Amino acid sequence: MAFVGLEDKARMEQEMPWEDRDVPVTFHQLLSRTAGRFPNHKAISFQLLSGPKDKAETLTWSELLGKVNQAANLFRSLGIGENDVVAYVLPNCNETLVTMMGGAVAGIVNPINPLLEPEQIAAILRETRAKVVVTLKSFPKTDVAQKVEEAVRHAPSVNTILEIDLNRYLTPPKSWLVPFLRPKMGDKEKLAHATYKNFNAELNKHPKTLTFEDSKEDRVACYFHTGGTTGMPKVAQHKYSGLIYNGWLGQTLLFDENDVIMCPLPMFHVFAVHVIVMAAVSSGAHVIFPTPAGYRGDGVFDNFWKLIERWKVSFIITVPTAISAKMQRPVDADISSVKTAFSGSAPLPVELFRRFEEATGVTIVEGYGLTEATCLVSCNPVDGEKKIGSIGIPFPYTDVKILQDGPDGPTECGADQVGEICISNPGVCAGNTYTEADKNTNLYHFDRYLRTGDLGRFDEDGYLWITGRAKDLIIRGGHNIDPAEIEEALLGHEAVAFAGAIGQPDAHAGELPCAFVELVDGASATEKELMDYCKVHVHERAAQPKHLTILDELPKTAVGKVFKPDLRKHAITRIYNGALETAGVSARVVSVTDDKKRGLVAQLDANGSSGDDVSKVLDSFTRPWEWSE
Repeated sequence: MAFVGLEDKARMEQEMPWEDRDVPVTFHQLLSRTAGRFPNHKAISFQLLSGPKDKAETLTWSELLGKVNQAANLFRSLGIGENDVVAYVLPNCNETLVTMMGGAVAGIVNPINPLLEPEQIAAILRETRAKVVVTLKSFPKTDVAQKVEEAVRHAPSVNTILEIDLNRYLTPPKSWLVPFLRPKMGDKEKLAHATYKNFNAELNKHPKTLTFEDSKEDRVACYFHTGGTTGMPKVAQHKYSGLIYNGWLGQTLLFDENDVIMCPLPMFHVFAVHVIVMAAVSSGAHVIFPTPAGYRGDGVFDNFWKLIERWKVSFIITVPTAISAKMQRPVDADISSVKTAFSGSAPLPVELFRRFEEATGVTIVEGYGLTEATCLVSCNPVDGEKKIGSIGIPFPYTDVKILQDGPDGPTECGADQVGEICISNPGVCAGNTYTEADKNTNLYHFDRYLRTGDLGRFDEDGYLWITGRAKDLIIRGGHNIDPAEIEEALLGHEAVAFAGAIGQPDAHAGELPCAFVELVDGASATEKELMDYCKVHVHERAAQPKHLTILDELPKTAVGKVFKPDLRKHAITRIYNGALETAGVSARVVSVTDDKKRGLVAQLDANGSSGDDVSKVLDSFTRPWEWSE
């Protein structure tokens, strides 16, 4: 179905209410329907190594349904009921998808980022009270098994650990070497409250049809953490209805059973699980997952275009950091099968957008979603006008309002007026977004519109633009970092009086964490000393600041809080001027202004430089620039 603009959104909504759409109630019903329609069509393929001729394992829709039923039966045999939690701490592989789906059928599934530190994994396991954890058997070049072992020591609710051995995806002689190269584990016997079992061996003990009755109505099916960068992560809960809504959008607007989707994104994130996998389950499309680490995997970028040719991919799923890396490699294969590339998780710089389209002939569609809304919110219409830098128009049955707080409550903004982006759609669990009731306080307007914390505006054509963030999250390549972790660590240093952490512009990752500090009167410390301190006390590696500046006094509000907009202006000036100097361009940022429509805008003196010279440097960043008056 064509999705050209707001007229198509309105037409679909006027056809019937969402509640009257012919969609299944539960995930198992949806998967069973697709397996019945396309039993022998390819559903999912995974290859452990990234080469275009490396071994891959493919499951058809009927085979996938059988394994999901086995997994659900296994989890039920381990005491998982509809309100109990199966967590997985896994890289990508076919078992990851089987665990995700089987966990959602048997109970509530809780994907956890395997890049987190053990204490963060443990905090999430305690928060969700997980009973079963599925993870890797110790394997070369990864410490996932070791981290989970340590985490489970501090998660008393876990009673079973199911291990997956990636060695089965290798062929000799590499597979022969793994037993000798396998990293050593601790003493598992010390985990008195948890029993280790082999996932695939246990799976094969169960029938390929459900041995229990599927849910009869909508219920919570997934828990997704929203970062895990602090001791008490927020855990969002997703119902079947939210999953099925995301899948319906993909099937209705994008994919059919003949499409092939390349998705090197992690299956602990909603982009892969809800946007791509659910769209495939709804439509019957074929999804490719290359390497356990996806885009982070060895050789994935070097082989990316050859993998597109191997699988005859029609849709590429990507993020700005990955696009940047791809543009550093030549397009060395036949990619004529590709129809469109979809980019999400962070804003896409204009220059990167243009370079990708020129190099590939493929159009990028930018979109917007968030974990708290079971993901999808808006996108540039695939068949209509695409405004570079915008996040497009809201999807059918998604109602977005731009609201500002006032003395008499929130009021709706007009065109080009900036306010908070607030969302109501079938993916929003109004009143119960987070598992902890206290974290839902003040999270909604009018009891139904989720407050995203993102600042934005609608233009006169109804396109949505993000202009900033009401909340202070640093988004590094799509990964959310809580600045409080950096600030609290720095404040533990005896010489630091005040600390403020923000995201500084980065041409590759979008943002990188940086910090500003004010020292205690009479104290002394160097910037290098404080950076070294952060390497020890900021436990998440991705959150460790890449730059630190000591100021005589941090800018503060009237009530003494650090005023971060001024810190962001400071960082933009430093980064942009550094990039211009490195490129041999004489223009310089002389100030940064806060534009009502565009957010922070760098003001430049030309100093004899041309606009083209500056664009080649600064259009790689997401923050705009213009000549000063």
